[in-house]
Amino acid sequence: MHILLGVGGSDLSYEALEQTVSRAAETGDEVTVAIFDNEEVDTDAEAVRERVEATLADHDLEAEIRLIEGDSPGSELVDIAESEDFDRIVLGGGERSPLGKIQLGSVVEFVLLNAQTPVTLVR
Repeated sequence: MHILLGVGGSDLSYEALEQTVSRAAETGDEVTVAIFDNEEVDTDAEAVRERVEATLADHDLEAEIRLIEGDSPGSELVDIAESEDFDRIVLGGGERSPLGKIQLGSVVEFVLLNAQTPVTLVR
């Protein structure tokens, strides 16, 4: 399976990173990590890249790492997934409000609503 993993620096995106890399190390899935700027998290792309590289090294897994730049990372993730025939998009996100409703960030919401590729949401 060819997986596009979006990592934006949130705790949930790091959880998605850990779960996806762990699974890929066991199953032999091919992973491409797309790092994007998440407005909702105060971090920089270099810090995110370092964490991604460390996680990959911990699991002895090689993966392509890309930096998505621009104002619409959700749109870029969807475009990459569809133009390069990825089997799945994996993102971390979706917290519950005090009333129990799921709240999605803007990137996750865009991908869920617009992707033709199956999306796995790690919460």
